[in-house]
Amino acid sequence: MYSSQGDNYLYDQVAELVSGMIDNGTLKAGDRVPSLRKMSKQLQVSVATVMQGYVNLEEAGLIESRPQSGFYVRSRPRVDPAPPKKTNPRALPRPVQFGNTVETIFSLANQPDIVPLGIANPAPELLPVRALNRALREVISRDPEASVSYTFAPGNSELRRQIAFRSADLGCEVAPDDIVITTGATEGMAVALQVVAKPGDIIAVESPTYFCGLQIIERLGMLALEIDTDPQDGMCPKALARALESHPVKAVLSVANFSNPTGGLMPEANKAEVVQLLARRGIPLIEDDVMGDLYFGNSRPRSYQAYDREGLVITCSSVSKTVAPGYRVGWVLPGRFRQQIAHGKQLNSSASVSVTQMAMAEFLRGGHYDRHLARLRRACREQIERLRYAIGEHFPAGTRASRPQGGSTLWVQLPRGVDSNVLYQRALAAGISATPGTLFSATGKYQNFVRLCAGHPWSERIESAVKTLGELADELSLGERV
Repeated sequence: MYSSQGDNYLYDQVAELVSGMIDNGTLKAGDRVPSLRKMSKQLQVSVATVMQGYVNLEEAGLIESRPQSGFYVRSRPRVDPAPPKKTNPRALPRPVQFGNTVETIFSLANQPDIVPLGIANPAPELLPVRALNRALREVISRDPEASVSYTFAPGNSELRRQIAFRSADLGCEVAPDDIVITTGATEGMAVALQVVAKPGDIIAVESPTYFCGLQIIERLGMLALEIDTDPQDGMCPKALARALESHPVKAVLSVANFSNPTGGLMPEANKAEVVQLLARRGIPLIEDDVMGDLYFGNSRPRSYQAYDREGLVITCSSVSKTVAPGYRVGWVLPGRFRQQIAHGKQLNSSASVSVTQMAMAEFLRGGHYDRHLARLRRACREQIERLRYAIGEHFPAGTRASRPQGGSTLWVQLPRGVDSNVLYQRALAAGISATPGTLFSATGKYQNFVRLCAGHPWSERIESAVKTLGELADELSLGERV
């Protein structure tokens, strides 16, 4: 029997087997793919399973069906964009100054006439809406008074118990009393920065890095120091070490697992090296792990906190990218800073919403989360892959795109001279949202980069939008060459 591994369905493995044969040259353009019955017999799976695997390959552009003949490797192979190159920002602390572009992008999130390539949220149809609604009805019915009462820091006890139970997946053990519930991961990061640093202090960040982290640094009057970052492997430990030698860094804000925007995954050895480097200097590390559960491999990668022995790692996460963006349920694993984080949360927003904490605790307790994640991970992986190859087909020559190992964002490097801010404006006029690369840097770098998001199921509408975006980029590229 061709058994499954991890969370993959059998038809996913059928597709992976055939795509591997294409990649290694066993099957070439124009070759007939093994028949449904032959593959079914060989792998000891149903014909329907093989058919679903082949349909997925066809939708991804690897094979094509021919009436009354079977499936064949496409004669015109897909274009696989090369990944962007590693960044080398100038290692100088800078104040962060944003305009109103971020607010505009968020304001477009719920407009049905805008194709949502600019927002890194999963589509509602990919979320467990029915299960969440059942959980919500159950907790309101069971304890109506608690659902409308304050739940002060550290937050709902059952939710903290469920999060603690799952902390082993991160490679660490955390007690329920060590967890502080926040209004999303963004509040957790803001409170953590207020606890470990003050206005004027230097915060080291990846480059590129998520703009919400930069916005927090801006609001708190701190300085951002950009560190060399590889789109595949994340922050470079040696570059961080050099920066620590030159500047009085007060804290580090970093994403080890599936960075937004690149989707990069830091190797485990690098995570350990960064944690040990900071521990020797007593520098806190604030970890954004909101994408950690959206891995495409067979197991969840460890968090920074798995390597922490000094209590200097503060891990912030939420269900916003996996289950319910609108619930605003986040949490902090605060290390040695538990009392300060709880106090900071209390001062920042008094209490998070009680009823959504209760509903999320019920959802997790009922065992729905893992089943949902398996489906969501498959969807994100397929959507990322299709987006990458659509970029290869429709964007101007020389365009590069990251190869995420998880998450739902894609980092696209356009030909030199293409201004992503101009592209953003023209795309918006065409009913398409995208995020210009300059938002992911405190110094306005990445002018010819754009972040695209794959949180929505692939459709003709999305493919058409990607094609239009590519045509707009090509026009800007041609204008630069003229």
